[in-house]
Amino acid sequence: MKRLGLLAALTLVACVQVEAPRETPVTPIVDPAPPPAPPPPPPEPVRDSCRSDELQYLIGRHKNEIPVPVNPALRRVACTTCPVTMDYNPQRLNIFFDQVTGIIKEVKCG
Repeated sequence: MKRLGLLAALTLVACVQVEAPRETPVTPIVDPAPPPAPPPPPPEPVRDSCRSDELQYLIGRHKNEIPVPVNPALRRVACTTCPVTMDYNPQRLNIFFDQVTGIIKEVKCG
């Protein structure tokens, strides 16, 4: 009889549904992104090699107001429609004026 009781108990235990333990979802641990790097500082203004920045005030004035150069070999004064050589010399200062009015239109190196 003890065997019958034991057999019945085992049968009942076998019929009981056992739920598997529920796993909680695993959230991956992610390091927060570092803050973006600050933008680099603006570059220092490059001083032009012919010092044209010193004569930018001439733009809009008459060509007669052009100061006498210290070194004439490094300065070219020409009208905007006049033919000039195409060689580039970064040390040479170019001053271009309008042929009709004599008004200075551009001051640049080259």
